[in-house]
This record gives sequence, structure tokens and C-alpha cells, in this order.
Amino acid sequence: MSNNKSMLQKVYAQVDKLPAALKAKAFTVIFGRAVKYFRTSGLRFEWIEPNHSIVVIKNRKYVQNHIGTVHAVAMIMIAESATGALVGLNVPGNAVPVIKRMEVDYRKRASGDMRAEAMLTPEQITMMQTEERGEVDVAVTITDAENKEPIFVRAVWAWTPKRS
Repeated sequence: MSNNKSMLQKVYAQVDKLPAALKAKAFTVIFGRAVKYFRTSGLRFEWIEPNHSIVVIKNRKYVQNHIGTVHAVAMIMIAESATGALVGLNVPGNAVPVIKRMEVDYRKRASGDMRAEAMLTPEQITMMQTEERGEVDVAVTITDAENKEPIFVRAVWAWTPKRS
């Protein structure tokens, strides 16, 4: 990775020194300061490493739809947050990560709390760390309290150099 680290990468380097139990909590607070809707919706990181993240949301009244389950937009938000954090932790510091495309397929009624788990391959990480611009399809799985997948999401992220 270039010596030019992003603010997110610098923050991660600091929270990575914390005990595992505190690391995800600290990253949640810091990420929530940068991504306001993340904080507003009550999302939190359960796990964060540069190649693997887990974001969860509790099925609380303020994120529910009309049938009492986690709202569709909130389910997409956990997927976007889990995948976007990984991209942000791996692109060069002089690059801007942006969501390029999301494909969503609602498969069944969700039950209870939701969890998004995202992963990057070593090849994807190398590409992000060495190329000035590009795009990456980040694998993400969303499960509910019954450990079923009520929604399928495909998240494609791009990065380009920051404008001067």
C-alpha cells in the first residue's frame, strides 16, 4: 500500500492495537462519525479486519417496515457498510471509494436482527492497493435471526483518484 494512507486506514491502524472485544466497538463509533446514516440507524461492526467485516442491525422499531421486520433500506445499508468499510481499508489514501452498483433480490420475509458479512480475496486487496483506479465486486452475505438469507445483495465498488 502507498505511504499515503486514508483517514480510515490511519484510524484502523490505531483501533487494531486494541483488544478484540474493544476493536469493533471503537471502529463502530469512528465509522459512525464519518457515515451519519450508519450511526442514525444503529448499525454496528461485530468484526472488522481489512479482508473481513461483519455489520449488524437490531430489529428495533425505528428501523422496521410496516410488517415489523427490518426495513429493506436498512438491510441494504448493512450490506453497503460491510462492503464499503473493506474497500475503504484497502484503496490507496489518495483515492475515493464509491458504490458503483448494487443488485438486490428480496427472497423471503426477514426474521429478527440482521447481519451482513463481507469478504475480500487476497487478489482483490492487491488490486485495490496497487491500482490508481478500478472496481471490485465485494462478496456479502446477509442473514437474519434464523440464519437464513432473506436478501441477496451484490455490491460493486469503484475507486478513483481524489480531485485536487
